[in-house]
Amino acid sequence: MTSAIAHVPKSHTVIGSSVIPITVFTGFLGAGKTSIILNLLKRTDPDYKVVLLKNEFGDAETDSALVRESHIQVTEMTNGCLCCVLVGQMKLALEEMKAKYSPDRIIVETSGSAFPAPIAWQIREMESEGFHLDAILTVIDCANFCGYEDNSYTAKMQAQYTDLVLLNKWELVNERKLDIVIDHINELNTDTPKIKADKDAGVDPNVVFGLDTNLFRLSEKPADADTSHHDNEVDLIEIRREFTEGTQLLEPTQFTQFLKSLPAEDVYRVKGLVRLSARVEDEGNMGAKSSGEGEDVDASQGIMYILNHAFGRYTFTALTQEAEGMEKTLARITVMGNGLRMYTDRIKQGFTASDDQMSTHWAHRH
Repeated sequence: MTSAIAHVPKSHTVIGSSVIPITVFTGFLGAGKTSIILNLLKRTDPDYKVVLLKNEFGDAETDSALVRESHIQVTEMTNGCLCCVLVGQMKLALEEMKAKYSPDRIIVETSGSAFPAPIAWQIREMESEGFHLDAILTVIDCANFCGYEDNSYTAKMQAQYTDLVLLNKWELVNERKLDIVIDHINELNTDTPKIKADKDAGVDPNVVFGLDTNLFRLSEKPADADTSHHDNEVDLIEIRREFTEGTQLLEPTQFTQFLKSLPAEDVYRVKGLVRLSARVEDEGNMGAKSSGEGEDVDASQGIMYILNHAFGRYTFTALTQEAEGMEKTLARITVMGNGLRMYTDRIKQGFTASDDQMSTHWAHRH
């Protein structure tokens, strides 16, 4: 394993105090980007102000809600990909964050479908406005990479063009499978350093900050990126259910059994907000714990959870900071995967949703 944990070259570039370095995190759906970022920020000097720009697939701001539970300043961009559909909007968001928060650093977390190059070029174009692209980091899900790599051109691009590969969920695989994952990554990208991300401690800020990337110089910028690339890879089902007086809430035991019935090889992610009738006893198998234990639950209102399901593993986190209008939400869910048409009825039943409460987008695979 020592061959996979290489020296990470550090920057010798002097960056002015008025310039804001930007670290970009990429990685396929469910790779664990948000968890790594949260653990990273816990290890960052409290006086060093870091803010987060998140791009979420669909409009369920799940991970952003999770970040807010950690009292971190976050700006979210939904219903599109930073590298194509939302081109231009990212620049406005960065300018707004600079003016509002005066951060020492900005972390950009891309959606799982994002190509790194267009995002990097957008940041490069803002150097005269006080922004500096410091690094592009790619999070690899060691438990599932060899499965989705074959179906995702994006996942290959993310692993190929990066300053540092962060091996996540390596504790879930044996040494032989980990070696196979590293071999697959090396076929795409031999020279880039690869380091393990500890499930609890994450990665050291001293390792990932200050890399001063040479990737994606403006002189290398080709024609515009394909704006439909994510349409060719991932099926999408979105569920929106409103909560009104008398609405029957989802029962926790039945709901967790439904989650366990979803095949990990086809259903990549189920993420969003869901209101359950009682506290969840089985909080999940990702190692996270729900907040608010021991508090009484109003049977008429239930309890709102942030649901994070990735490749068969899931967690429930009790929401303590409800946004305006959320009191009317029963379910705001995004399901992502491959071949989801065959699971439409099962997903509809799992959320007791009607046809008009579901919307679908099927990938156009070649």
